[in-house]
Amino acid sequence: MSSKVRVRFAPSPTGALHIGGVRTALYNYLFAKKNGGDMILRIEDTDSNRFVPGAEAYIIEALTWLGIKFDEGVSFGGNYGPYRQSERRDIYRKYVKQLLDSNRAYIAFDTPEELDAKRKEIDNFQYDAKTRGMMRNSLSMSKDEVDRLISEGCQYVIRFLVEPNIDVHVQDMIRGEVVINSSILDDKVLYKSADDLPTYHLANIVDDHLMEVTHVIRGEEWLPSAPLHVLLYKAFGWEETMPQFAHLSLLLKPDGNGKLSKRDGDRLGFPVFPLDWIDPKTGDKSSGYREAGYYPEAVVNFLSLLGWNPGDDEEIMSMDELISKFDLEKCSKSGARFDYEKARWFNHHYLQNKSNRELALEFQVVLKAHGVEDTDLDRTEKIVSLLKERVNFVHELWDQSKFFYLAPETYDEKTVRKRWKADCPKLLMEMSEIISGLDSVQSEPTESVVKAWIEKNEYGMGLIMNACRLALVGESKGPHIFDIIELLGKDETLKRIKLAIERLG
Repeated sequence: MSSKVRVRFAPSPTGALHIGGVRTALYNYLFAKKNGGDMILRIEDTDSNRFVPGAEAYIIEALTWLGIKFDEGVSFGGNYGPYRQSERRDIYRKYVKQLLDSNRAYIAFDTPEELDAKRKEIDNFQYDAKTRGMMRNSLSMSKDEVDRLISEGCQYVIRFLVEPNIDVHVQDMIRGEVVINSSILDDKVLYKSADDLPTYHLANIVDDHLMEVTHVIRGEEWLPSAPLHVLLYKAFGWEETMPQFAHLSLLLKPDGNGKLSKRDGDRLGFPVFPLDWIDPKTGDKSSGYREAGYYPEAVVNFLSLLGWNPGDDEEIMSMDELISKFDLEKCSKSGARFDYEKARWFNHHYLQNKSNRELALEFQVVLKAHGVEDTDLDRTEKIVSLLKERVNFVHELWDQSKFFYLAPETYDEKTVRKRWKADCPKLLMEMSEIISGLDSVQSEPTESVVKAWIEKNEYGMGLIMNACRLALVGESKGPHIFDIIELLGKDETLKRIKLAIERLG
């Protein structure tokens, strides 16, 4: 066994990578880097019936976007390959034979129909020491009959022989010692002749051993499998190289009970996948954090705190800071409620920390999508600087700023009733004359001139400013009115005031 820390992230290519899987990958990465170790990407594709084209590439692209880097594995190379389980058939056959030869496993010919019938016959049926004698397997049949069925091409599975009434001890880095009696375990299927592939239980044990994995960090849903995996390590005589286990708590629904699901995201309007995913069978599209406008560092920071606490009051942490602070023993045993509003809060923070120039370049892409060909990056940068505090995502800047690019075609009725008084046309016409006489409409000088005119004539500041905002924006929103005037320019400002007077009277 390697003395160097080695962890693996081993997803199945059965669809989009759930955000819970992303957190598992992240925690593996943080642990490996904290301990100067390596992280392996292994694709567990032994279930050929559930394989989905494109899923593997999606997983790699998603983790690359998030900055979760692998030292070896599928698409990264390494000395322990191949790293796709479907390419390791010859390796697994050797260990299947070893279990059969040592009488730690047996061949079973029961068909799905026979198993269903037995489940109907026996309440809470499981294939174990109590029932295996009444089933069709190499323990209840003669060797000649077994050999005959195999020679005739009958499909079979190989099951692990679980001895009853043994206390299995699982040492967990998060939960401490977990003891489970083997009598509650069934004789799990380890191999299927139908596709000449092992199941997860065998392949994952063999691969972890051969790839010298030192720590297995995975979701809580795999905790019931841990005793079986311990028994398999012992069956192979690999106790000394058994990795340390750590089972992470579940991600829970934002409301109600149960674990987070795609339906929760659809219902409440937030992504549960890192990237957009289009189901190749149905064509259904699921939204992803990247396309929704999240920054990868915001997603990483948010996910890191779902089930782990650094022990201080810090919430904003870079990847390097997360690595330096990460400790599996500070992971929670109880589930972490998924607070999608907090995810937006994190994104808001990272957006605010970006330069106005960076955001302006990002926003120009959004403008183009709305049919606005913006070539004045300096002007866009000024607009961004005025509005970025109001948004969580760059794409939200459009709703906050579109009046800078498109003159209002209608005026908010509620604002008109409240702000457009009988003398507004006269006052705005006077204000237009003041603005028309200025050499420039820079914000501060223009404000001083207009305020002096208002004070001299004892007009109401609020009345004029609110009416002017309605004329320029079309509703009661936007930054400081004189900043709007500067960015619109004199001609556009006068044009919009004149149009509002004509339309609103």
